[in-house]
Amino acid sequence: MVTTYIYTYSGYEDERSLRALEMRSLFGMESQTNILESTVKIDPSRSPFIKERIAVIFEGESLEELLEQLAHFQVTGETFKVICVKNGEESFEKRRTIEREVGQRIKGIADIRNPQRFFAVMHVNRRWVFGDYMKSESVWFRHQQKPHNYSTALSTRVARAVVNIAIPNPVGIKAIDPCCGIGTVLIEALSIGTDIVGSDNNPVILAGTRENIAHFGFTGEVTFKDMRTITNHYDVAIIDLPYNLCSVISPQEQLEMLQSARRFADKVVVVTVEHIDPILIDARFEILDRAVAKKGVFTREVIVCR
Repeated sequence: MVTTYIYTYSGYEDERSLRALEMRSLFGMESQTNILESTVKIDPSRSPFIKERIAVIFEGESLEELLEQLAHFQVTGETFKVICVKNGEESFEKRRTIEREVGQRIKGIADIRNPQRFFAVMHVNRRWVFGDYMKSESVWFRHQQKPHNYSTALSTRVARAVVNIAIPNPVGIKAIDPCCGIGTVLIEALSIGTDIVGSDNNPVILAGTRENIAHFGFTGEVTFKDMRTITNHYDVAIIDLPYNLCSVISPQEQLEMLQSARRFADKVVVVTVEHIDPILIDARFEILDRAVAKKGVFTREVIVCR
């Protein structure tokens, strides 16, 4: 039996484009609402935009129909709690009433303070659903508190989305961040179990990069290297092109960097503050998808290429 998963989303208006690209990368589709249904199972903490996930066990056209099914549902060996997920204008009192009605139908031991298992009930897409509930943890938020930061670096929130866009499934993937800077992308990639290495041609920052990675208990190779000299091959490269006053590069240098990336990686996700489509075309890349990400005065493009 194929399980349906319901994901609820949050985010700011200026994140809409990036959120949609992440949806397309993780699920192969996007939603115009804050709810997405899919048969793809993703840990909700993977995404900076997903709030929660329901793995559907029962569904009915009405709440009464759902309650009838739950009368035969038994939870053994662990305590449980039921949460009514808001979707619309349901009042707080109405949601608490639904939680009680659902909880009373389940055979088992309820515990509203320290449950071992969480369930959710929700009215979505014209029917009622019930299933296992998992709330997202803001892992990326904890990664903001690292020893070294750059004001112009990607935010951890954007970096996590970029990693999901580049690497929807990290199993068996070898990845590289050849302009790793202070390690923001590396940390997000390592935190989801990606086999990734980093390099940068600025030796001054690399000690701080390694310290940032170690600060969160991760290990990963970080080397001093010009990406134009990389010889190993990777499935994916994530390239946040240099753009601050200390890292000014010419269009010719950008072309050389992207040409080298095309040689050593099958898939490339480029993050840039400049319009570089002509350079990508000159480097013989095919642009597959794109989004816009904003941070303060910076507007970046996230471009998926192969």
